[in-house]
Amino acid sequence: VSNRPLIDLLCQAGIAVTACDKRDRDSFNGLIEKLEANGVSCHLGPDYLDHLDGMDVIFRTPGLRPDLPQLERAKAAGAELTSEMEAFFSVCPCRILAVTGSDGKTTTTTIIAGLLSASGYWTYVGGNIGHPLVSQAGEMRPDDIVVLELSSFQLMTMEQSPDVAVVTNLAPNHLDIHKNMQEYVDAKRNIFRYQSSDSKLVLNADNEITASFADQARGEVTLFSRTKQLKKGVWLRDGTILSDGRPVLPVQDILIPGVHNVENYMAAIAAVDGLVSDETIRLFARSFGGVEHRIELVRELDGVRWYNDSIASSPSRTIAGLRSFPEKVLLIAGGKDKGISYDAIGPEINEHVKALILCGATAGVIRAAVEKAANFTGLPITEVDSYQSAVALARETARPGDVVLLSPASTSFDRFANFMERGRVFKDLVNALK
Repeated sequence: VSNRPLIDLLCQAGIAVTACDKRDRDSFNGLIEKLEANGVSCHLGPDYLDHLDGMDVIFRTPGLRPDLPQLERAKAAGAELTSEMEAFFSVCPCRILAVTGSDGKTTTTTIIAGLLSASGYWTYVGGNIGHPLVSQAGEMRPDDIVVLELSSFQLMTMEQSPDVAVVTNLAPNHLDIHKNMQEYVDAKRNIFRYQSSDSKLVLNADNEITASFADQARGEVTLFSRTKQLKKGVWLRDGTILSDGRPVLPVQDILIPGVHNVENYMAAIAAVDGLVSDETIRLFARSFGGVEHRIELVRELDGVRWYNDSIASSPSRTIAGLRSFPEKVLLIAGGKDKGISYDAIGPEINEHVKALILCGATAGVIRAAVEKAANFTGLPITEVDSYQSAVALARETARPGDVVLLSPASTSFDRFANFMERGRVFKDLVNALK
């Protein structure tokens, strides 16, 4: 998805474009031939980065580290390394609200956009979700609002920050790409590093890392907390979300389950303060059913509810999902390792799961974390070799009143292109059950 609209825009402007990708020609279903017909030079395959000599500007795709030797050589020779997102920031004519974090950023972004749209603002949503917005910048007006989800990969080289920045929380994540936790945190910090005194930063006061950002902000800081009352900001009291002490949203009005979604609403309420009425917030919360692949109810069959939480590509995300249900669940988990510890998930699975089905490269790691936890009392654990087998076993095991939850705690890249494909495969299998 990344850079394709940008290539079209550059070509329309008469700029010589070279497109580089590590995949082969057959992986593009005719796209390469279309690009070449438009004058684009394409370099494909394992040596795709060995053709950067003489480039003036290089647009880095988000998952590509900026310090690769080929990119370093190109920069030393005078090339400017940037990205599609940085280009969009440069040309966007309206306000930008952006969200980042380890968990909850997509839901929070979607809530913010939904609240603004419900309030009559012409709203564009993009970044790490949706589609690239650079091709739409020309149609945007100053009174419109852009809402972005930004990943650590997109933020690594950013030297521009949004008008309103939101950091939902931070925990170890993507350490298979980032050198260490500090680099990951530093990347996230770029979402507010270049703000002005007129900007706004929304931070989770319950997260030690995000709370520490408050002293580094250049503009207004708004904190939110689910666990304590604040002097100013957004907090929870007696089952109601308050903003500067004003009751805004009863938690019981929030349709999507889980305390993490309470936090997502708190972050969103802080971000849209002054733009959206309290009544609009309440009406939206009562009707918003959540985002696909995020504790998404797939179906109920014979009294068993099946949920798709494929977005949960880290232990912390799965822990949040498990805590969303009052009952113990049948959990399907496992995938590709991200280079982070699974120790914390063991006790949580023992507390919240009645049967564990593991599939994927991290099956053994998750099993070990569960079995070595102090509260392990013999939880049934089964390892299977496919999602078909996992769903069939869950169908056989579940009883009326049970919840079956796909929440992998791992990335999808051992078997799938991304978490969306993983979730849709799971949904197809569940919906095919008789």
